[in-house]
Amino acid sequence: MLTKIREKSQGAFAGVILTVICVPFVLWGINNYINDGQETSVASVGKKDFYQRDVNKAYEKYQQSLGGLAADEASIKSQALSKLIKDEVLLQYVHQKGLMIPDEAIRDFVHALPYFQTDNKFDETKYKQLLSSQRMSSSEFVAQIKNALVMEQFQQSILNSSFVTLYDLERVFKIQNQQRDVEFVTVPVASITETPTEAAINTYYQAHQSQYQLPEQMSVEYIELTLEDLAKTIEVTDEKVKAFYDEQQAQYSTPERRKISHILFEINDKQDEKTALEKAKQAKTSLTGKDFAVVAAELSDDKLTGKMGGDLGLFNAGVMDKDFDTAALALKQGEVSEPVKSAFGYHLIKVTELTPAKIKPFDSVKVEVTKAYQKAQAENLFYQQGESLTEISYQNSDNLQAAATQLNLTIKKTGLFTKTQGDGIAADEKVRDIAFSDDVLHGTNSTPIEVGSDHLVVLRLLEHKAAENKPLAQVKTDVIKAVQAEQAQQKVIETAKAMKTKLFAGETLAKVAVDYKLPVQKATGLTRMKKDFNVMLNEAIFKAAKPVADKPTIFTVALPSHEQVVVSLTKVQDGAMSEDDKKRIDMAKKNIAKAIGDSEFNALINTLETKADIKIHMPTTTPAQ
Repeated sequence: MLTKIREKSQGAFAGVILTVICVPFVLWGINNYINDGQETSVASVGKKDFYQRDVNKAYEKYQQSLGGLAADEASIKSQALSKLIKDEVLLQYVHQKGLMIPDEAIRDFVHALPYFQTDNKFDETKYKQLLSSQRMSSSEFVAQIKNALVMEQFQQSILNSSFVTLYDLERVFKIQNQQRDVEFVTVPVASITETPTEAAINTYYQAHQSQYQLPEQMSVEYIELTLEDLAKTIEVTDEKVKAFYDEQQAQYSTPERRKISHILFEINDKQDEKTALEKAKQAKTSLTGKDFAVVAAELSDDKLTGKMGGDLGLFNAGVMDKDFDTAALALKQGEVSEPVKSAFGYHLIKVTELTPAKIKPFDSVKVEVTKAYQKAQAENLFYQQGESLTEISYQNSDNLQAAATQLNLTIKKTGLFTKTQGDGIAADEKVRDIAFSDDVLHGTNSTPIEVGSDHLVVLRLLEHKAAENKPLAQVKTDVIKAVQAEQAQQKVIETAKAMKTKLFAGETLAKVAVDYKLPVQKATGLTRMKKDFNVMLNEAIFKAAKPVADKPTIFTVALPSHEQVVVSLTKVQDGAMSEDDKKRIDMAKKNIAKAIGDSEFNALINTLETKADIKIHMPTTTPAQ
């Protein structure tokens, strides 16, 4: 089962496993691991309590999963709490049922995770380092993995038990391949140039003031920890830099460039070793006064390279046999070897191009080496100070001065910026997202933000300006255009409604279209996947009810362009399984079974939730204290 879980890590709980492992050490801070016993729970499932820090942690994970897409913070926190509750309900259920995974299987699973591998083997040092960075004991980590896997195992048991009958498949393809005939008229949006009344302008402005606002703004003070700045503090001496240069000499060297050609005399069923060697010796003798490339073209049993004068290109040691490598590396430019035996036969090798390796003199790269030495020495310090920054800024959540003093950092300030735009450090979207979070807006230091792999930032609110309405006089021109657009859209809706009323009264679409001087379009044999057809209109057509008693189904569709489409659905023909469908029947079974399994699993979770003792104690938008 564990092998199947690894292969099918697509369920609701596979992400838990990855999250436990992949969370960067600076993101959550020690507030996610400390509970002083005085905090009020946000929600409970039976005897299991969830605190605001749990919601905040889940919120940050979910926010990362959105990949930078804008989303409402309160909504995400609500979803995060809902996910925590659903997972706990299921976990309690599987424990109640006695489901478990053996410790040996957990150990094998953890040992096989690529995050803890070095040269395809489990690296205990890497394992301990990661757990240390997460401030998590091995037993806590294993418990989280065990819970995630047992829930994943249970979910997969439901998904894998789902099956599809031939009747189910026929029903699906009957609907999937259905064809429909329609006639439709598109009612365009006509521009309105008449200036609206003052009353209409004022009414619209009052109802849409949020569209005419100066956006919410804020400024922050911040401290930042960078590897580059730490590197500058590393003291250097000529002796240390020279030693580093000697260790890293390959970084300051140009490798040897050696091109070779060869003439091969194969050892095979038709030519024994003695004959091949004799031919090689004769060829070596004949090279006096002859061009190597010409002889290779004439005599080499390697016909592919022989056409190119025996050219093998740049030489890379280790590709051929050891004796071949030794001979090729010993030759000077233009020199030809004695016959050299390999697994293929005997070779004559010639070096056609040779550029010796060059090492840049220490004095010429001293500045570059010094910076590299300082950066290398600063990496451990950056990691240590990153942990200290997390801890100090949490313990002193009402100021940045403590962290700045202890870590010798400077408190800096930004200008005002909005949720969508800023300068300097606020140009980074992650910084703006955290700056406008509840915690920062309520005066608490932010968690450290990874602006880059070697750059951490902690924010604190400096000034906050709520969004404010622009005066009507300032935006009146924009309001007038908006009122005109709204009136034009309303006119389209009224026209479409009037046309539909006439169709319900028995008039044909052709006649109604003539009355309104609009063209009628037809689509015969329309399918769900019809190309070059409006997707939204197509979707509405296939959602519409079938015609009854030879009477067409009449409906309207509003397009994003604000046009209205008046549609008459005249015919529906059920589909059948095509030859292409039959070729893909196994995939269809799998996809349909998965959909059924997902539905059954979600239904089970919903049922368990209704039976569970769940209490919500406070809004999820309250910031952590």
